[in-house]
Order: sequence, then C-alpha cells, then structure tokens
Amino acid sequence: MNTQEYLNQVDKYSAHNYHPLPIILSRGEGVWVWDIEGNKYLDCLAAYSAVNQGHRHPAILDAARQQLDRLTLTSRAFHNDQMGPFLQELCEFAGYERALPMNAGAEAVETAIKAVRRWGYRVKGIPDDQAEIIVCENNFHGRTTTVVSFSSEPSYKADFGPLTPGFKIIPYGDAEALEKAITPNTAAFMVEPLQGEGGVVVPSDGYMECCAAVCKQNNVLLVADEIQTGLGRTGKKFCSDWDGVRPDVMVVGKALSGGFYPVSAMLSDSEVMDVFKPGDHGSTFGGNPLGAAMARAALRVLTEENLADRALELGNWFMGRLRDMNSPHVREVRGRGLMIGVVVKDESGPARPFCEGLMERGILAKETHEQVIRFAPPLVVERDDLEWTLGHVAEVLQATSPVTS
Repeated sequence: MNTQEYLNQVDKYSAHNYHPLPIILSRGEGVWVWDIEGNKYLDCLAAYSAVNQGHRHPAILDAARQQLDRLTLTSRAFHNDQMGPFLQELCEFAGYERALPMNAGAEAVETAIKAVRRWGYRVKGIPDDQAEIIVCENNFHGRTTTVVSFSSEPSYKADFGPLTPGFKIIPYGDAEALEKAITPNTAAFMVEPLQGEGGVVVPSDGYMECCAAVCKQNNVLLVADEIQTGLGRTGKKFCSDWDGVRPDVMVVGKALSGGFYPVSAMLSDSEVMDVFKPGDHGSTFGGNPLGAAMARAALRVLTEENLADRALELGNWFMGRLRDMNSPHVREVRGRGLMIGVVVKDESGPARPFCEGLMERGILAKETHEQVIRFAPPLVVERDDLEWTLGHVAEVLQATSPVTS
C-alpha cells in the first residue's frame, strides 16, 4: 500500500477525531522516524513528550523483551515481581511516599480527582457531595467525560453532557484569582505548571510557589499535572521544580514508559493515598509487570543520561536561536527546556501550513491552539541535529508561502 491508500483506509474505518499530518510512519530510532516511502524525518513532537528517551531506546527495549519472555499481566488480583520495585523507584525519583499506577494519563487524572474529593470529605470535613476542585482556563487534562467537563474549550465538551459538576475555572497564571476562588468546600487546585496543549503557555516566575502557599494557607491540596511537562521535558525533573514546589499530588504518564506502553501514576503521601481501601479504585492493567519493567528502565535512562540537564541546555540554546531569526510571521517564542512554542501572528494565518512546510523539509512538528508551532524533540537529540533543523525552520519562517520548498 502507498501513502494515499493508507490515508484512505484510515479515513474509511477510523472515527474522524484527529487531523494528523498526511504521513504514514513505519519505523523510528532515537530522534528519527521514517515513513513508508523511505523518507526520513526529525521528530520534533516526541509523541506529545511520551518518547523523551527517544524512539525504541535500547535499554527500555531490552527490558521489554526480557519481560515479554517472562510474564505480561497478572491483574491486581495477584502481586508481581515488577510493580513493587517500580513504585519504589518512582517514589524515590519523584520524592513521594506512595504511588498508584494506572495506564493512560487521563486515568491518573481521574484517580487524582477521586483521591482529593475523598480527602476533602474524610480529612478536611467538606459536606457530602459539596467538594469543589479549582482548575484553570485553557487547561488540558485528558478526554474523559469528567475531565472535559471542566475544560474551557467548547469543542471538547459540546454535546457530551450532562457534564460533571464540582469544578470552578479561574484564569491561568493568576494566584490572586486562586485565592479569591477558594471556599470552605474547596478540596484541591489542579494545574499544569506549564500549559502544553494550551499553546506552550509559561506562567510568570514564582506562580507555582504562590499557588502552593495559597493552598497551604487554606488547607487545599495542590495537584500538579506533570503528564506532559514532567520527567525532564522542561529542563528539570518536573516543571514544578522551577519554583521549588513539591505539590501535594502529582500525576505523571507519557514518558514514564519511554513511549513503549501506556503507564501513568498518581503520586502523593500517605495522608492522601490512604483514603483508598481495597475495592475503592483499580485497573486490570495498572501496575502490570510488562509496563512496570519498561517504566523502571525508562526512569533509569532519564537519570543515567541526565536528560533533564540536556533539555535545559539545548532548550535554552534552541529558543535563543529561534528568537534571533526575527521572522515576520512570529509573534513570540516561549517555553522551558525542550518544550517550545513558536507563536504565529494572526495576520500570517494559522500554524498548520508552517508545520506542513517543515514536514516537506524532513521535520515533524505539530500545531497546537491554531497559532502555535510546538517543538518538543526527544531529549536525546544532538545539537548538530537541532542545528540542521534550524536552517530549515528559518526557511519556513521567512517564506511568504511556508509550504514552498
């Protein structure tokens, strides 16, 4: 089959819930991917930060192969010899007492919502069914019915109601708005330390620190969604580290398995995690030995290869070079580490044609929120690869018609 035949097949048999670039990938290695026609591309999306360690990292691949030969799934009806070590290593890596393993990132978010609500009732003393969770405009925490209920993006929730109540939306980056929104029934504030899907929106320095102080003063749990921003992506272990903040609850996923398998987790201390008793919450695949073995290897790679430090150094350099281009189409370049957004001016049209122009030149980036080109390559990327990328980016960002080559 050729590219068009694959595209036609997807168009015929798939729900039309995505609008990907028209390319059929078949192989990946490190920061590079190849399509079925043999064309080679630098991956500047990293599967929305799920492959921070690069495609098919040898250490994670080896762990997966070894575990495939032993045991893949037990369910939580039985223990396995990988989950305990994985949870210990994750807790020690992140600095928490307990972790609850799940699969997709949205499951970890749902787990956190259940945990903080129950904490609100059983520990804080909020009246039954009155708990509130404060969230931010422009947030993205997943696609489940409950999560889209507190999205500020109309298309995410249109005709999916009745929606789940119990959420209050405030402006992002405004700690004063958080303080004003808190009531005696507020159980938690859930926030992304940097909004990725929202357009790589970086709050002002000290924002998370101020939010943590407000939450502590009001006996409210601070929940950080680090699914996309954590595990080295922004130049720190976790994006919250930029403000020296240790959230009460953290949710992680994506790069937790290096892109091999859906693995996510909610992290917290005993005061919050002990609200769960046997039978209260679970997942058939959560904590399975195959996922746990791969996640253990993924965490080792992050540590042993100092990927957060690489992201900080290369990200600062890359952002500086992007800003120096002075493109007539670019309003702003923003980000942290290797999570970078190039904001296209409204008068230059949407960001997608620029992404298509980059694709024609062997670079895979993806637009987000219409006007933003997101650059988020695997953290194992070499400076020479980014130098090559910059030459093509300059051509596209200077072109009158970005798809021309």
